[in-house]
Amino acid sequence: MIVALIIACEAAFWVLLAAGLAFRYVFRMPRLGLALLLCEPLLEVVLFTVTAIDLKNGAEPDWRHGLAAVYIGFTVGLGHSTVKWADARVAHRFAGGPPPVRPPKYGTARAVHEWKVAGRWVVAALVAMALLQAAVWYVGGDGDIGSLRAWQQRMLWVIGINVVIAGSYTLFPKERPAADPDPEAEREQAKMP
Repeated sequence: MIVALIIACEAAFWVLLAAGLAFRYVFRMPRLGLALLLCEPLLEVVLFTVTAIDLKNGAEPDWRHGLAAVYIGFTVGLGHSTVKWADARVAHRFAGGPPPVRPPKYGTARAVHEWKVAGRWVVAALVAMALLQAAVWYVGGDGDIGSLRAWQQRMLWVIGINVVIAGSYTLFPKERPAADPDPEAEREQAKMP
């Protein structure tokens, strides 16, 4: 039941996102679109509640309960940036908004971008680990918590991988090729009389 609910929450996330953006930009009903987008966190509340009730009713904690915690954590850490990403593209496509900002490719700006991305993944993993720890305490010493601990270890790997990736952009910044002009410098030159 938990896995089906996770799948339903994921599907509902994308349906609410599509509906919210459609009402906001295509149908020109921004308040209704915003209301639909603000319903997104309710999905996680439902999943959290059902998972807690399942454990309370004596279900043995297993990978499904861990997956629910990880899904909630990743939605908390990455959901907002996903909505912003989609919003920028739909606004550009259907509402005449500015083109979406592309991430920088080179140097310090790219390293800062990668650290921001890593920060979102770290938040997602930490929220998941906190929920997993809460489930461990909730179950207590009587239950088999090995699968929950295994998910916590996986989240440590997620943190480590993201820190290594961001750190690599800091330690080994990608340099701009001579053939690739700097768009900022070109804009500054265009402003000069």
